[in-house]
This record gives sequence, C-alpha cells and structure tokens, in this order.
Amino acid sequence: MDQTSSIRRAILIILDGVGVGCLPDAGDYGDDGANSLVHCAEAVGSLSLPHLEKMGLGCVAEISGLRPADHPSAGYGKMAELSPGKDTTTGHWEIAGLTLSHPFPTFPEGFPEEILTPFSREIGRGTLGNVAASGTEIIERLGREHMATGHPIVYTSADSVFQIAVHVDVIPLAELYRMCEIARRITESFNISRVIARPFHGEPGSFVRLPDRRDYSLEPSGTTVLDRLVERGVTVSGVGKIDDIFGGRGVTRCIHTTDNDDGMRRILEACAELEEGLIFANLIDFDMRYGHRRDTEGYARSLEAFDAFLPDLNSAMNDRDLLIITADHGNDPTWTGSDHTREYVPLIAMRPGRRSGVDLGTRETFADVGATISEALAIPHPQVGNSFLPLLAD
Repeated sequence: MDQTSSIRRAILIILDGVGVGCLPDAGDYGDDGANSLVHCAEAVGSLSLPHLEKMGLGCVAEISGLRPADHPSAGYGKMAELSPGKDTTTGHWEIAGLTLSHPFPTFPEGFPEEILTPFSREIGRGTLGNVAASGTEIIERLGREHMATGHPIVYTSADSVFQIAVHVDVIPLAELYRMCEIARRITESFNISRVIARPFHGEPGSFVRLPDRRDYSLEPSGTTVLDRLVERGVTVSGVGKIDDIFGGRGVTRCIHTTDNDDGMRRILEACAELEEGLIFANLIDFDMRYGHRRDTEGYARSLEAFDAFLPDLNSAMNDRDLLIITADHGNDPTWTGSDHTREYVPLIAMRPGRRSGVDLGTRETFADVGATISEALAIPHPQVGNSFLPLLAD
C-alpha cells in the first residue's frame, strides 16, 4: 500500500494576511523589511501560541513568545510566492496550482471613464469617490454625502479591486449585489481581479461595516486543483470566501462565514459532516479586520484565538487526514499604509499518527500545496509545484 492510499480527507486553512518575512523582491512593492508575525509579536510584547509553537511555528522564524520546539508535532517551513503581486486572488490561485505571469492591474489614480460611465448608466445613479482609499476611512469621509444623494461609493486599493460601499438603509443588499454583478461584467475586459460589495450601517461619525461582504472574482485563467477534484466527483467544501475567490468554480459546498470565530466553527462542522474530500477554509480577520487597519492588538488576539481552536480541530481529525495551515500573502499590522505586504507565508502540515518534526524548508512556490493535495487525494498534479507529502510519510 502506498503512502497516499490511507488519506481520505485534506483540510487546508488559509490564515489570510499572515506573512513571515519579506520576499527577496519585496522592495519592488515597497515592502522591504515587512514581517507580519515577527513585527506583530514585537509590537504587543510577545505572542502566546502554544499549539502552533508545538507544531513548529517557532522553528520557522524568531517570533517573540515562541520557542523552537525540540520535537515539533508537524512539518514546518515557509513558502515563496512565484506569481507577481500580493493579493488574495493571486495567492489562492497559486495555492491551487495556478501561477500568473503578470499581475492583475491596479488603479491608484481611480478608474477610467470607460468603466465608470457604463457602470453609472446601468445602475441609474452617479458615483462618489473613485479613489484608492481605506474602506473604513472612505465611508467616514463620504458616507454622509452618500446618504444624501443615494450614489454608491466606488473605490479601490493597492490591489486589483473595484469596491462598492453603500449604507443598507439607502441601498438594500440585493441592489448592492446587483450593482456588483453589473460591475463584474463591465470590468471583465479590464482583467480586474475582484469586485467587492462593502455594505455598512450606522450614523455619520459611527458607521460600521457589515459582515455581508461579497466578492465577485474573475474565474481562474486555467485549471486548478479544485477543478480537477470536482471533475472526479470529489467533494470540495469552501469555508469563508473560497467560492468567491475562484469565481464559483471548483467548489461543491459553499459555506460563507461572518468572521474567524464563525469560520472555525464551520470548519469543525465540515469535519463532522465530510469524511472524504477537501475542506478549504479562509479565515479573514487577520487581514480584513486587523492587518489593513494596522491594529496590532487585534491581529495578535486573533492569532491567539486561532491557536486556542487547534485542540478542537485536532480532536476532529483522524489518521486518514492531511492538515495544511498556511497563508495567501502578508499584511504586516505595523507597516506603513494599509496595503498587503509581499512576504513568505508560514507552512504547517501534518498527518495524524505519521512522521512529524520535519523541516519542509523554503518552498519555491505556493503551488507546492496544490501538488501535495493532488498527491494525497490521488488526482493528476498541477503543472507547477512539488509535493511535500513524501516528507510526511513514515
């Protein structure tokens, strides 16, 4: 019997925005010196992550509060991003075995009239904003005018995103989602990575973004590991925004979540319900709630909450499982601005009851995850990436 024959289920968890040190080309992105985990730990004094420490995270980098485990319970390492960029879509697609040769376009000066004019015409309203901005800042700046005019706030960031923010008492969610579908169609030819619905409520001076965000992504430009799994009748449960990131492709069960707590609860539910297949989860709070807002305390507490969840996850697993914990990009909460950071991402991988304490090294591409899952679930490997599954064998 070969080493993969006993694996029936893979659990892949993405800690959105949790990097572990700048990549060699980080200077090209203005990120030379960024390190999400190390800088967060330094900013709050130290991190208490006993379970991740035991799994080997302290062997990946010198993180205040974590020691290098003498006998790690998992394989550990870090991964470089082969594709250009530092956005969610690029990172997730590469994890799933699809690398990009060119980055998605960005619009630091706002969107051209070729996008905004047909968008306004089709939604029957004008727009506000059309700038690169922080989401929380722009609703405070333009929220009152939006409420008075009924015009949606359109903005972007350093990522390839077309974001639409509306107050739900002015424009209901259903109408916001319709606007996003229109924007997705119009921006398709511009190759914009994602259109994002950003609903909020409250009064001027105290607006609050709602958890009803929805992402409308381009479909992947090639075949992903998720596509190959679904083609072979394998169940793929997407927890969080996974189906949005992949344009609705390659996911058979869509489990949307409101925050990390909900996401972790849903992962456990998926483990109880799904005996075979892939559980692919994105935990977004590190990035959306704390990284972009440069909230080191929130980022640290969110990491510690995830660490406290790991014993429950371990109890839900069995010796036919493969667990991989990694990230899609960095988002150093101590960095300047509010953008993602171009970083290595941590890699923790384990098979209960199998070889542990393995140094997985520095992987050349996130696609090694897709190659490993492909080998584990016995489907053809993607064109890029090398499986590290043999390193976890007895």
